[in-house]
Amino acid sequence: MARTNNVTELIITGLFQDPQVQRVYFAVFLPVYLATVVGNGLIVLTVSVSKSLRSPMYFFLSHLSLVEISYSSTVVPKFLTDLLSKMKTISLEGCVAQIFFFHLFGVAEIFLLTAMAYDRCVAICKPLRYTTVMSRLVCQRLLAASWLGGIIHSMVEILITVRLPFCGPNVIDHYFCDLHPLFKLACTDTSVEGIVVMANSGLIALCSFLLLVSSYVVILVSLRSCSAEGRRKALSTCASHVTVVTLFFGPAIFLYMRPPSTFTEDKLVAVFYTVVTPMLNPIIYTLRNAEVKVALNRLWGKKVNSGVE
Repeated sequence: MARTNNVTELIITGLFQDPQVQRVYFAVFLPVYLATVVGNGLIVLTVSVSKSLRSPMYFFLSHLSLVEISYSSTVVPKFLTDLLSKMKTISLEGCVAQIFFFHLFGVAEIFLLTAMAYDRCVAICKPLRYTTVMSRLVCQRLLAASWLGGIIHSMVEILITVRLPFCGPNVIDHYFCDLHPLFKLACTDTSVEGIVVMANSGLIALCSFLLLVSSYVVILVSLRSCSAEGRRKALSTCASHVTVVTLFFGPAIFLYMRPPSTFTEDKLVAVFYTVVTPMLNPIIYTLRNAEVKVALNRLWGKKVNSGVE
């Protein structure tokens, strides 16, 4: 790390201080995390084995579910362990690694959601050219661009962080490692770094959100010439994606499109998008998508029948 670094281990304040409250929330958050892994894992498995889910929309959905598992797993297992620990610590290297992967998966998800909006826009506005425009190669390039964007974004954040000197104190005011709480521990002025982070993280979220909104404006305009039944089907197809986008981008823009402040409310917002939202996504897509529900029923029907045999 930095040459004047005297800190090798960080103490995490956590979300709750009362041991009894921590145990209660461990009992609450553990099932939520398990539901996240199982629910998103089922979507990945269903899309990979189902012949009826071969469209670009489900290609992106399966990779979104993989990202959700990875994104949640970067934070939640450590958070659950800390809820049962008297002393919550993490090495400085481990903290930096957590920041890297947290931002990598977060930005990859942002770009995947944007690619999914583009897919819906082409499917609804250019249905006759859909298979040509959204070819397998195009989908793979959009997926690769999502991961590359996440990697580049995270590398920028980490290059900013590793240059900072940490000489004490070593108490990080959060329940996981993120940039703004870590910057508070640096024994130097980090106002420039904070502006760079706000520009890097915030503008990615904001620009992607504007692209998403533009896609759905185009969709709504194109639907004016459709029949009532056509509009209903198109809007039903987009509803799940719009819900997921709102749940993800709202907290992200709140946290990264403004200068750092007190972290009491920030930690509560962070719980929502690191713990709760990844669990909700498979529920949202399953409940509102008849094709996914049918494919899940077929998958489980085969497993049950094979088990009986």
